[in-house]
Amino acid sequence: MNSHFKKAGLIVNLTLLGILAAFVIGRFVLLAFGPEKKFIPAKAIVERGSIVDRNGKPLAVQTNFYHFVVTPKLINKPEEFACKVAPILNLDSNEVQKKIEENKISSFIYIKKKITQDQYEELVKVISENGYSNFSRFDRIPGRIYPENNLASQLIGYMGNDGVGLSGIEYSEQSVLSPEPDMTSTGTIHGDNVYLTIDAGLQYKLQKIALDALNSTQAESIMLIASDANNGEILSYISLPSANLNEYGMASLSEKTDRPSITAYEPGSVFKIFSVAAFLNSEAITPDDSFLCDGIYKRKTNLGETIKITCLEHHGWLNARTALKYSCNDALAQMSEKISTEDFLSYIHLFGFGERTGVELPSETRGSVKNQNDKYWSARSKATMSIGQEISVSALQMVQAASVLANKGVLIKPTFIQRITDIDGNIKYQHEATYGNRVLRSSTAEYLLSCMETTAKSGTGTRASLRDISIGVKTGTAQMADHVHGGYSTTDFLSNCMAIFPVHNPQIILYIVIQKAKGETYAGRIVAPVIAAAADEIIDHLGINRENAASLEHSGKFLLNEIKPLQISKLLPDFKGKSKRDLLPLLERNDIKIVIDGEGWVVDQNPEPGTPVTENMTIELFLE
Repeated sequence: MNSHFKKAGLIVNLTLLGILAAFVIGRFVLLAFGPEKKFIPAKAIVERGSIVDRNGKPLAVQTNFYHFVVTPKLINKPEEFACKVAPILNLDSNEVQKKIEENKISSFIYIKKKITQDQYEELVKVISENGYSNFSRFDRIPGRIYPENNLASQLIGYMGNDGVGLSGIEYSEQSVLSPEPDMTSTGTIHGDNVYLTIDAGLQYKLQKIALDALNSTQAESIMLIASDANNGEILSYISLPSANLNEYGMASLSEKTDRPSITAYEPGSVFKIFSVAAFLNSEAITPDDSFLCDGIYKRKTNLGETIKITCLEHHGWLNARTALKYSCNDALAQMSEKISTEDFLSYIHLFGFGERTGVELPSETRGSVKNQNDKYWSARSKATMSIGQEISVSALQMVQAASVLANKGVLIKPTFIQRITDIDGNIKYQHEATYGNRVLRSSTAEYLLSCMETTAKSGTGTRASLRDISIGVKTGTAQMADHVHGGYSTTDFLSNCMAIFPVHNPQIILYIVIQKAKGETYAGRIVAPVIAAAADEIIDHLGINRENAASLEHSGKFLLNEIKPLQISKLLPDFKGKSKRDLLPLLERNDIKIVIDGEGWVVDQNPEPGTPVTENMTIELFLE
């Protein structure tokens, strides 16, 4: 023994063994008698709910994106690696190689962020075939696809890379779409689906009309709102130019701006319908009172100040109806003398001006309504406000105020959310009309509608008149503020028009604003025709009955075959003949990707029927 082992070495080895034994025994004692460790469950995963139109058409749906990460110091052949992955990512292979070599000592770098599911699947195949898995990985992140690109984009809003809404409904309904899990939550938490009030089909048609108007007038922007007059639900909400939500980062500020909600402006003569309503309802004037227009309103105050408001014409003797018909500034200013300032301002506030409407959008403007204590209030303020100047409003406020006329004198609050459902389709919220205070007597509201109808038939709004359905309109052209030199611009105008139809049974409120048109700016010429085109489209789309239209009697009973929900099991079914609506349930699945091309019914598919279903496979459906 002494010949094989040295005494000192044996002592060292025994000492090390003793230390190891003591460590093992100590760890055993700690585990056996120490405090019990609690099991920490995996953090819950939140699947964001979808945003859809009133008919269930997807407008914002959950998807997955991936960040492609590599460890440069483990890549032995950067050139070969770059040549294989760059084409898949639509990158230059030399740039990818350079990026790897410049970060050779780094433990990780992003080759590309937010790659698509298709790119991910191709990369996984390349990495597996070439043995790149030891230095490559993918970070999965929640994403959003906006199937309709720029359709109602400012309303829908945008979700950032961190899964938080940044604007629009994505922002305001963040807690509904993506509820925050608590400490005890596990598994997958599904956000609720938000059904908007807008009709995507109608939105598309009206957006095309608005875009044509924007191009033909060479205007800076256009706003269009169509609302259900009976319940306040916004059927179409347009602000052009608009952003493609799938390329939001490249959009300009103008394309991202939600004008109908956040832009405050002087409405001009359209506001006269609300002023006259206040004069009549307060009994400051009667429908038969006459006022002489000689082309200029002139009044001298007690302090010697002379107030002048010009009119475009010498209209002669006018009553309330004809003053609106010809949009007479002189007559309106004279009418404003008959009502007290307190009563006039009270009516303005009852119509909802000066306060947010409360719609489900962030950063809504209050507009501006001065009072007698305002430092900018003057002896001419009441008269000027009566013709739509010295007051700022939003397009949403104008639509809300028009609901008073359409709803027999009672204000209806506007809304963008029709209902909210959970992942199983159970309704958690259903919109019901929210009525405000009575603003006008029913008779006053009806009289104002008849005045607007007169304006459409023989006044400034004749180009908005429809052949076979009654419509009431009021046009307005306002000089815009000159923020550089002060006062009003001589070149920039805001042209707008309010419409309510049918007059005798109001169903739709339609309001259009064109800002900074080039050339012709008179609202009766450039906005009224757009009102007519949009109203015709709405009537046909919603099936509103036209006067003298042919009709058929029917028992009202229809026999419908039971429609079974479309399902996918182990093999792909034959989708041919299925409608787009039939396919909607498939879009909520996370294990497959559905790509829909076209409108109508499925005429072809890829892969073919009978193909085995695999996880994360892509199914292309072609519709005509």
